[in-house]
Amino acid sequence: MGNILLFVNKLYAFAGIKLYLNLLCMIVISLLDGIGIFLLVPMLSLIGIFDVHIGNVLIISTLDEVLQTIPTIYQLAVILGIFILVISAQALLQKNQSLLDARIQQGFMRSLRLDIYQALLRANWIFHLQRRKSDFQHILTSELGRVNYGTTLFLRLITTITFMIIQVGIALWLSARMTMLVLLCGVLLAFISRKFIKHAKEYGNQTTELAKSYYAGINDQLNGIKDIKSNMLEQSHISWFHKLNHDIEANVVEQVKVQTNSQLLYKVSSAILIGLFIFLSVEAFRAQAAQLMVIIILFSRLWPRFTVIQSNLEQIASTLPAFKNLLDIQKECEGAAESIALHCTGGSNSFRVKGGIECRSVYFRYDRSQEFYALKNVNLFIPAYRMTAIVGKSGAGKSTLIDTLMGLLRPERGEICIDGIALTDDTVFLLRGSIGYVPQDSFLFHTSIRENLLMMNPAASEEQLWDALKLSAANEFIERFPLGLDSEIGDRGVRLSGGERQRLILARALLRKPAILVLDEPTSALDAENEKKIQEVLNKLKEEMTIIVIAHRLSTIRNADQVIVLEDGQIIQEGGFQQLSNEANGVFGRLLRHQTEIKNEAGK
Repeated sequence: MGNILLFVNKLYAFAGIKLYLNLLCMIVISLLDGIGIFLLVPMLSLIGIFDVHIGNVLIISTLDEVLQTIPTIYQLAVILGIFILVISAQALLQKNQSLLDARIQQGFMRSLRLDIYQALLRANWIFHLQRRKSDFQHILTSELGRVNYGTTLFLRLITTITFMIIQVGIALWLSARMTMLVLLCGVLLAFISRKFIKHAKEYGNQTTELAKSYYAGINDQLNGIKDIKSNMLEQSHISWFHKLNHDIEANVVEQVKVQTNSQLLYKVSSAILIGLFIFLSVEAFRAQAAQLMVIIILFSRLWPRFTVIQSNLEQIASTLPAFKNLLDIQKECEGAAESIALHCTGGSNSFRVKGGIECRSVYFRYDRSQEFYALKNVNLFIPAYRMTAIVGKSGAGKSTLIDTLMGLLRPERGEICIDGIALTDDTVFLLRGSIGYVPQDSFLFHTSIRENLLMMNPAASEEQLWDALKLSAANEFIERFPLGLDSEIGDRGVRLSGGERQRLILARALLRKPAILVLDEPTSALDAENEKKIQEVLNKLKEEMTIIVIAHRLSTIRNADQVIVLEDGQIIQEGGFQQLSNEANGVFGRLLRHQTEIKNEAGK
C-alpha cells in the first residue's frame, strides 16, 4: 500500500485544496444520503404511519415541533417534500462533485504522463540503449492507465469508508445490537477474504509481464513486417501471437474468477445473515414490523459497503505492480538524468567551433563491470570547417566514437575538448544544441514534409525551409509534388525513395544552421546517382561547418580532408583518403579494394 500512498501524496501535491473540497463534498453527500433514507421511517412515525421509538433526538424533536404547527392533512406532504428536497440536493451536489473529481483525476493523469515523459527524455543515452522502447510505450499507455485506475479506486475506497462510518453512526442510533452484529460479521468476512486480495496481486503481476511481452512483440514484429513477409514467417508469428493472447485471456479469466468468488461469498453470507437476523429479531427479540424494516434498512445500506470495500481492495491489489513499475522507471530515470538536458535549446549562435574537436586519451565501456572497452585510448583531432570520415569494420566502435563526440556518451577516462576547452556538464548541452545529426535509419514522421521540417525549427520561414532543401538537393523532388511542402510522406517516409528520405533528413538537420554536421552512414543504402548528390552536398557544406561522417561506403568520402580508421575501439590509421588507400597493408586499403571488387563484380 506504500506505493499507492505515495501516488495519493502526489495527487494531493497536484490538486491541493481541491482534494479536500472533493472529500468534503463526498461527506456531505453521504450525510444527505443517510438523512434521506434513515430518517424517512422515523419522520413517518411522527405522524403515526409507523410505530418506531425514536428517543430524544434533537433533529426529530425539532421536526416534531414544526409538524405540530402544520395541519394534519398536509403533514405527509411536508415530510415527503423534505425527503424529495434532501435527495434532490444530494443529486445536485453529486453531479458537481463528479465533475470536480473528473477534473482532478484527468489533471493528475496529465501531470503523471508529463512527469514520466520528461523523465524519459531527460535520461542519458546509456539508459535508452539498455532498455526496450516497447517497455516505455507500455508504461506511457497501459501502466499509466492502471495507475490512474488504482488511484481512483483508492480514493473511492476512502469515500466508501467515510460513507460507512457515517451510516454506521446512524445505524447504531437506530439499532445498536443489530449494527454491532453486522459489523462483526463484516470484519470476520474481511479476515476470511484476505486470500482473494493476495491472489489479485499475483494476477496483477502476471498482467504487467504479459503486457510487456505483448507490447515488445508487437513493436518488433510490425517494425520487421517486411522480413516476415519476405521469408514467409507469418505462421510462426501467428502461433506466438495466439499463445500470448491465450495467456492474457487466462490471466483475465482468473482475475474475474477471484472477484466473482469473493462476491459469491458476500452474497451468500448476506442471504444467510439476513435470514438469521430476521429469525433472531422475531423469535429472540420479539421485534415489531417497524423494527424489522429498520433491520432491512441496515442490511441494505451497510452490507453492500463491505462488498464494495472488498472489491476495491482486490482491484487495488491487482494494480499494485503497475504502481511499482512506474515508481521503478521514475527512479531509474532520475538516476540517469542529464541535469540540464531540456534547459538548452541550442541554435546557430549557441556554440561555434573555431579550431576543432579533440579526443584526449578517451576510454569508454558500456558495462563497467566487464573488461571490454568500446573505445581505448582514442587520441584524435577533428579540424573545424573540414570533413572528417570515420571508417572501420562492423563493431569497430564508429558509432560509439560519434556518440561520444556529440556528448551523448561521457568518457570513462579522458576528455573531449572544443577549441582546447574540455567539455563540462554545462557546455555539453551547448555542443549538442549546435549539432545537426543525420542518422543511418532515416526517421520521418507520418505527416507532411513541412511539418517534418518545422519539428527542427518551428519558427522557420518559408524561405528558410527552401534554403535548407536546396542545400541538401531535396528541392529537386519536392518541387515535382503537386502539394509541394504539404505533401504527405507516409509512415517513416515510406512514400519517398531511400535517397529522397536521406536528403530530406539532411535538410531538416541543416535547418537549424548547425556548427557541426554529423552523418551516420548517409549513403549506405543509396544508389550511385543519389550517392553522388550527397557527395556534392557535403563538398559544398564543409566550407560552412565542421562535418563528421561515419562511412560504410568508402567511395562517399573521396573528398574527405581526414580519414580515421577504427578497429576494436582503437585508431589504427589516420590520414587523407589517397594516402591511406595507397598503404598496401593497411586496413583502409584492404576495405577499399574489397568494396571495389564487389562493385566490379556487380557491374559485370
